[in-house]
Amino acid sequence: MNFLTQIMHLAGSGAAAFISARSLRDLQTRPNVLAAFQLAESGSVPFLEALRDRAQAEGNVWLAERLDRHASDEKRHGQIFGHALKQLNKQVIDFKKLPQKMVDGRLDERKQSPFFSSYFQGYSQEQLKPENMEWSVFFASTYILELDASKDFLRMANTLPEDESHSANLKKGMASIAQDETGHAAYLHDAMERHLGLAATEQAIDEWRTRKVNAMLAMVTNFVQKGGQMASMVEEGAPVEMEASLTPQRERVLENAA
Repeated sequence: MNFLTQIMHLAGSGAAAFISARSLRDLQTRPNVLAAFQLAESGSVPFLEALRDRAQAEGNVWLAERLDRHASDEKRHGQIFGHALKQLNKQVIDFKKLPQKMVDGRLDERKQSPFFSSYFQGYSQEQLKPENMEWSVFFASTYILELDASKDFLRMANTLPEDESHSANLKKGMASIAQDETGHAAYLHDAMERHLGLAATEQAIDEWRTRKVNAMLAMVTNFVQKGGQMASMVEEGAPVEMEASLTPQRERVLENAA
C-alpha cells in the first residue's frame, strides 16, 4: 500500500468512526445504525453457509469448520443488534414494503450500494456468487472488511456510556462482536497464506486495502450528493425474524440509506 493510500485509509477510517460513534450515541439516530448493522451481519449468513457447504464438498474440512463458526457468529451478531433495537421499541423495516425499481417489467436486482459497487469493481454478480467466487477473492476482500470491523466496533463500543442499562448492554455486546471479528480476520489471513503463499497474500491485502479506500470515497461522495440524508431503516414494533431469501432486498435498503 503506497503512502497516499495509507493516509487516505487513516483519514477515511477516522472520519467514519467519528460519524458512526456519534450516531450510535445519539438515541435519535441509534436505531438506524443498529438496523444497518443487523442487516449487514444477518444478511451475510446465507452467503457464508453456502461457502461452508462448498468447502465441505471440496474436502477442505479446516475451512468448512471456520466458515461454519463465522456464519454462527454473524447470526449471533444480528441477534445482538436486533435485541438492542427491541429495547428501543423498534424493528428493521419490512422489506416487502420497499419501493422496487422495475426494468423492462422485471425487478432490477443489479442496483448495489456505491460502496460495494466500487469495492468489487470489475467483478460481475455471477462471479461473486458463493458457488463461483474465487477463494482468493473471498479471503482477501472479507479479511479487509473483518479486520476493519473489529476495530470500528470496538471504537464505537468504547464511546457508549455505562450509566444507562441499554447502552451498557450494547457496549458489552459490541465489544464481544469486535473480538469475534478479530478471530474472523485471523482465520482468513491463515486461509490466504495456505492458498496463495506469503508474498501473494501481502499483494492481495494491498490490492483490497486500496479497493476499500476507493469504496469509502465512493460512499462518502454518494452521501454528500444526497445532502447527508439517510432513509429510515426502522419502524415501530418488535423485531421480526431475518429471512435468508431477503438478501437482495437488504442491498436495496442499504443503497437507500447511503
